[in-house]
Amino acid sequence: MDAQKLQHLYWRAGFGPRPQEVAAGLSPAKAIRQLLREAQDCAPIAPFVYADPQGEVIAVTSESTMRGRQVPASPGPAAAPPAPATSAQPGTNRPAGLDTEALEALAARRAALALRRQGLPQLRRRDLTPEQRKAQNAGIRDAFIDMSAKWMTLMSDSPGQLREKVALFWHGHFACRTRRPDDSLSLLNTIRTHALGKFPDLLLAVSREPAMLQFLNNQQNRKAHPNENFAREVMELFTLGRGNYTETDVKEAARAFTGWGYDGQSNFKFRAKEHDDGPKTLLGETGNWGGEDALRIMLEQPAAATFLVTKLYRYYVNDQPDPQRIAPLAEAFRRSGYDVADLLERMFSADWFYDPANAGALIKSPVQLVAGLRRTLNLQVDNDKALLGYQKALGQTLFMPPNVAGWPGGRAWIDSSSLLLRLQLPNILFKNADFAVRLKDDENDINPQSTGKERLVKADATHLPLGPLQLLLGGVPAERQPQALGAFLLQAPLRAENLSLVQGVAAKATTPEEQLRNTLVALLSLPEYQLA
Repeated sequence: MDAQKLQHLYWRAGFGPRPQEVAAGLSPAKAIRQLLREAQDCAPIAPFVYADPQGEVIAVTSESTMRGRQVPASPGPAAAPPAPATSAQPGTNRPAGLDTEALEALAARRAALALRRQGLPQLRRRDLTPEQRKAQNAGIRDAFIDMSAKWMTLMSDSPGQLREKVALFWHGHFACRTRRPDDSLSLLNTIRTHALGKFPDLLLAVSREPAMLQFLNNQQNRKAHPNENFAREVMELFTLGRGNYTETDVKEAARAFTGWGYDGQSNFKFRAKEHDDGPKTLLGETGNWGGEDALRIMLEQPAAATFLVTKLYRYYVNDQPDPQRIAPLAEAFRRSGYDVADLLERMFSADWFYDPANAGALIKSPVQLVAGLRRTLNLQVDNDKALLGYQKALGQTLFMPPNVAGWPGGRAWIDSSSLLLRLQLPNILFKNADFAVRLKDDENDINPQSTGKERLVKADATHLPLGPLQLLLGGVPAERQPQALGAFLLQAPLRAENLSLVQGVAAKATTPEEQLRNTLVALLSLPEYQLA
């Protein structure tokens, strides 16, 4: 029974169990402590460098991002959080924790800034030639692909499963879409850094990210002409949820956020002359509030903890929220100062978390499906970026949420076309099968598929080491391997008719290795594998 609970925990807290983790036989309580311990470290995702058609080299991660941004505070009693500390490696002048690629990017960014200081003209996008615009699109696209592939590798390979899984949740919660890879990567690394800390710190850090300020138009929020978009989405989507604030609250919060913006080097900047320093009444509290105060007041509302815990419950436990479970979790969340790690530990330690009604009750998102295949099977792909095309075809492209509310999730992940591809994916990956699928266009596509015709997607070479699975199976006889593998791969019981189907596929093999591979592909192709 503990083995099934352990697998349930690994699928919910991360991207699935590896055979060796199940074979280790940890109790769920020990596994929770291990997950928390392994999630403590968080190295930033390395930058990608590409040439801009304006003649400069752009590092996706700016110097300020690499070293920790020094952010000026806006008026009000709440103090700005300290910037992350950095230190130098002994005998060098370089920041600690940066690999060669990151250092090259840092040097490139410094060179680009030096060019700007020399007063070289910068072309606006509308002034670019078609060839320059095409080159710019290609650079932006390649940067996002590189960033996505690196994060997917962390999801599948990193021991910090708990951090990457909750970061994926926050990536949808703080949905943001820009054409600036450097700003998008900065936002992601901020989310990953604060993902398991105190939510007020995460909220403040995200709210000051240039990507979010640009996406929600707060760069245009000035005292003479307040822009309500940022304030509205912070209240509706990030903290309180609909029905827990008024239109007057939105207007007053927008006044509090006036002057919040960023400079030409993508650093947060508080523009005091653009800030409305008059008294404001927000959610019943009156004062000369700044942006930090507005966020604090929002999180003082009991509705905030309930709203956040409900979303996390739906992500980690069940699509159908249970108010009796959520209420005590929300109260504990508030008492802890919105400690995310504490909340998740409480959730994963509860007996009801392992109820049969919650096992196999969630549909895997495209990212979770692909990352889970890679992780649980130790799958190696010669070109891991090729897998991103499948996520796109299934409806989830990292850094490209469909709207400000993020991906809807749940049953929205499945329709007739996406289900067919999901069921075919194991066969594509493990047998190099071809599958025609319509990829959805995005604004960075160089060759938009305006004709509506299907495009052929072919998997690059994949390598599936059978050793870990054979270790898990141990001395299980061949005729019992479908049941044993099914117990590991599926979070829903293997039905008798599906068992017969899998056994029939396995019987066609001529060698033990082929039999194991056929059994594996048949199990992964069942609808039950779409559930976690």
